[in-house]
Amino acid sequence: MAYEKFTREEDYLQSRADEYIWQRAKELGISRRRFFQILAAGGTAAALIGRSSSKSWAAEAAPSPVIKSTPKELFNDFGSNKEMRWENMYERGYLVPNELFFVRNHTRTPMVDTKTWRLKVEGYGIQKPMELTYDDLLSLPSVSVIRYVECAGNGRSFFEAVYGKKADGTQWKLGAIGVAEWTGVPLAEVLNRAGLKKSARDVMPEGLDDLKVRRPMPVAKALEGDSLLVYAMNGQPLPPDHGFPVRALVPGWVGVANVKWMGRLEVSEKPIFSPWNTDTYVLIGPDYKPEPPSKGPVLSNQDLKSALELPWGGELSATRRLVRGRSWSPFGKIAKVDFSLDQGKRWQTARLREPNIAAAWVRWDFDWEPKPGKHTIRVRATDEKGSTQPEKVPFNQQGYLFNAMVDHSLEVR
Repeated sequence: MAYEKFTREEDYLQSRADEYIWQRAKELGISRRRFFQILAAGGTAAALIGRSSSKSWAAEAAPSPVIKSTPKELFNDFGSNKEMRWENMYERGYLVPNELFFVRNHTRTPMVDTKTWRLKVEGYGIQKPMELTYDDLLSLPSVSVIRYVECAGNGRSFFEAVYGKKADGTQWKLGAIGVAEWTGVPLAEVLNRAGLKKSARDVMPEGLDDLKVRRPMPVAKALEGDSLLVYAMNGQPLPPDHGFPVRALVPGWVGVANVKWMGRLEVSEKPIFSPWNTDTYVLIGPDYKPEPPSKGPVLSNQDLKSALELPWGGELSATRRLVRGRSWSPFGKIAKVDFSLDQGKRWQTARLREPNIAAAWVRWDFDWEPKPGKHTIRVRATDEKGSTQPEKVPFNQQGYLFNAMVDHSLEVR
């Protein structure tokens, strides 16, 4: 089966499920002809479970693609992807706890043994290829930074909700983001130990997941002080779903650049291309031209956004309340957040609350005493570089970088 088919997690998971069911059928002595009769009858896994031993095959056949608990009151469930419900952050602090952090998997979470794990550092861009054990990495100088990680498709669902055009991919609202304290070794530390050449051009982390997700970055980005090989999240070892034992942190860049479950670091003297900067994570649409070998402009930085700590389409009581939210930008601190209760006719300024960390976010709030009925809240943020959330953004086929203002609808009773 062609490799390219598995650049989408939906294709991968379906293929692996079919493959497992057929393998189990063979183990149970079911002929190929009988197997297809079962499929045609719609029995599939249920029929095979009925033929299995006392061991619970159901748990083996359809393991969750995510390890941690993701109950529906905390997450919107998209299979291998889990979206944080913003209302659960209302009484939380600045950081997103590990148990609430969104999950973006291209396939499923792999389980990696640190005893056998190695990080290979290789390529023509270094003088001394090296291989690091987990203990080797832990012994190197480390730093801790507070930064956000955000999926490039965060906000994708609004292309359809606002413009009536559905983009490909997981239909996130705005919960595919999280801010954490990340601890790890600066990429620069490892690159310099490997004898980084002046001619080096690109650096590409590669994951140990089934697809070996890999996404290059320029050497200049890799050498920034907060580009890290991360092994701890909010003071704890990286959870499996978030990249254990080691992931990349590439602040401000789209989520796929923050490769999880790293096993290899390639350093080149020439531009590196992978499916994740030629076919996906590029802008494809009428407003974008191909940039061969990529199908469109390649994504790097995320963009300025805001979210309310309220449920989508939720109900509130008609009492005075403190409305809270958060805004973030890859380009600097947030300078101002405005809100409108009448679809943009009049704007007021929200109160910003410290801390206000660049490439993380700022919390803000305002007082509101709504009357019964239907209401919308519209928010726009401006960062210290002068960037402001726009009213509209051009459509792109894969639904990346939606950062326009949206109306958050609520029913007040």
